Amino acid sequence: MRETQTQSHNPQTQRTKATCLLINSPSPSPEFSLTLSRMEAPGTPSRNSAPARSSSMIESIRGCSISGVRIHREELKRKITMPEYLRVAMMEAIRAKDAEAAVVLQLYESNKAKDAEAAQPPECPLVVFINPKSGGRLGPELKARLQDLMSEEQVFDLSSVKPHEFVQYGLSCLEKFSALGDPCAKHIRDNLRIVVAGGDGTVGWVLGCVGELNSQLRLPLPPTGILPLGTGNDLSRSFGWGGSFPFNWKTAVKRTLDKVTQGPIVRLDSWHILISKPAGEELEIPYSLKPTEETPLDEELEVEGELPEQVNCYQGVFYNYFSIGMDAQVAYGFHHLRNEKPYLAQGPISNKLIYSGYSCKQGWFFTPCSSDPGLRSLKNILRIYAKKVNSSDWEQVHVPSSVRSIVALNLPSYGSGRNPWGNLKPDYLEKRGFVEASADDGLLEVFGFKQGWHASMVMVELISAKHITQASAIRFELRGGEWTEAYMQIDGEPWKQPMNKDFSTFVEIKRVQYQSLMVKGD
Repeated sequence: MRETQTQSHNPQTQRTKATCLLINSPSPSPEFSLTLSRMEAPGTPSRNSAPARSSSMIESIRGCSISGVRIHREELKRKITMPEYLRVAMMEAIRAKDAEAAVVLQLYESNKAKDAEAAQPPECPLVVFINPKSGGRLGPELKARLQDLMSEEQVFDLSSVKPHEFVQYGLSCLEKFSALGDPCAKHIRDNLRIVVAGGDGTVGWVLGCVGELNSQLRLPLPPTGILPLGTGNDLSRSFGWGGSFPFNWKTAVKRTLDKVTQGPIVRLDSWHILISKPAGEELEIPYSLKPTEETPLDEELEVEGELPEQVNCYQGVFYNYFSIGMDAQVAYGFHHLRNEKPYLAQGPISNKLIYSGYSCKQGWFFTPCSSDPGLRSLKNILRIYAKKVNSSDWEQVHVPSSVRSIVALNLPSYGSGRNPWGNLKPDYLEKRGFVEASADDGLLEVFGFKQGWHASMVMVELISAKHITQASAIRFELRGGEWTEAYMQIDGEPWKQPMNKDFSTFVEIKRVQYQSLMVKGD
């Protein structure tokens, strides 16, 4: 029997999750004004318009078909490739970790001294970040293909060049040349677009680094497209880039690059996460988190009990979801298995089979057969405080005794394209004090999974997840007791969180003031 009633899909009443932008226009056009008045872009992600749920196998087969106009390699290359002196200058700036290094400025002076006509900028310059561990370990081949379609200096291997280095030094190089009067550098900086070849964690990592440009007032923000190489690819699904890496990937890569150059720009809400834990054991954190100086929690919510004398703090940004519990534990085990035995991770299909097997091994499905305290309800270790819908006050939220995994979700896609929050009827929304969910409402949907069987039925949409709350800000407080550790993840990147029986660990989530820009695929 369903836990909540759902309503049929009605595209006429959908609220959009993202708003189209007009880029590089001195004044709004009539078409743009019409878009703003409607505040609705067909195909943009919303909780009531779930992303395509086709299996990875079907999507991969579809990728083998020929669709649309043939894309000529040389024409695409001219469209996206930067002049040699600029792309080399960017790479040298990153290597020297200095946008004003002597070798960088020499490239500018050398180009300026030439008698030839000024370099012509590409119509839509691109840079690509590739995670070599994603895509069934096809990283080296994919990297070579991308370099062949553009240039070696515009494809960044994340194992050697980190996105924050590109933002700090590569983009600064373009800005420096532009300030010196280089019109080509200015055009490229103003029209640059980014492609991320990786899974959700990789996309989130890049978006977080690019988002720093907002606080530094270094605008415009380059919009981002996605080449899906992960297992779930929920961010990719939400913005029309598909849920799998196609079999005929060499052709698909060319098609994706072309789509990025002409796709519309949409907005994406993002969420800041702060972790404050008693000082001691260091965390093995994902790329999207970083250590920071001691940062105070929201003073509007008083902490009960004593605080430790010293704390360790970490912060970052996520775009799809944050979760605590068994789902994160399974993801943690899978990631370590993939790193220890990379020959097992040959593609999304094999990854999902291994993932399913690991779920059974971890006790996700057989909780009653285990006495391990780590397999019991999260209510034993967790308190939740939230600012609910239309409220600026913190209040404690009831944690259902049955849940072993809690998720705070931003997008309509979770677990390879599913929508566990569901499409809820108006009377149920009113009864629970919820509103219709969308990504531009400044709210996270918080729900729970009881165990593997319950999660499985939610994922095939026979029932909805256990609804807990909707919130504009959330604080999770965890205290160890019998538990020595818990597991957490953000956007598919898990970690092990040590627990303390004397002092609490806090996870505080608030909406980021600025939104990210994404390129819409289909």
